Amino acid sequence: MALQTDGIGGTMAPVTPSTRPPRKARASSETRLDDIAKHIIELLQEDGRQSYAAIAKAVGLSEAAVRQRVQRLLDAEVMQIVAVTDPLQVGFSRQAMIGIRVSGDLIAVGDALTAMPEVDYVVTTAGSFDILAEVVCEDDDHLLDLLNQQIRILPGVTSTETFVYLKLNKQHYNWGTR
Repeated sequence: MALQTDGIGGTMAPVTPSTRPPRKARASSETRLDDIAKHIIELLQEDGRQSYAAIAKAVGLSEAAVRQRVQRLLDAEVMQIVAVTDPLQVGFSRQAMIGIRVSGDLIAVGDALTAMPEVDYVVTTAGSFDILAEVVCEDDDHLLDLLNQQIRILPGVTSTETFVYLKLNKQHYNWGTR
C-alpha cells in the first residue's frame, strides 16, 4: 500500500487506486493547506522577519515544527520570503507592463521572458494580450533595448504594447489565504 503526504502538515494517508487524485501539471496546485499553514502564511505576510519562536507561540506549535512547516511551504513554492524594494530607491527609474501578442507557443515565449533578469512578473492571459510581463529597468534606454533586442525578437511575438508606470500607487502582498 502506498502512502501520500500533504507536503505541508506532514499527515500521511494510504493511497489506493480508487482514492488516488489525478496528477496535475503544477506541483503547487496539489498542495492543500491546513488552518495552521494558512495562519503561518498570514503571519509572515504581516512581517516576513518574524522569528520561528513568535510564530510558534501564535499557532500553538513548537519552534522546530514551525521551522519544518515553513520549509515545506517554501519547498512546495506556496510562498517566498523576500525583501520587497521600491525600484526607484534602488536605482531602477523605469517600470512598465508589456502586453504581448503571440502567434504559436505561448509557453515557449513565457519561458523565454521568465529567463530575462529585467522581467519580474509574467502571466499568460485571456483577452487582447496573450502574455503580460512586468519589467524593471534602469532608464528609458534600458527599456528600449529590452524591447528591441530581447522581447520583440522572440519567435512567435507578433506585437507588443508598453504601459510605462508613472507612479506606483499600491504594492502590497498581504491578501491572506482562503
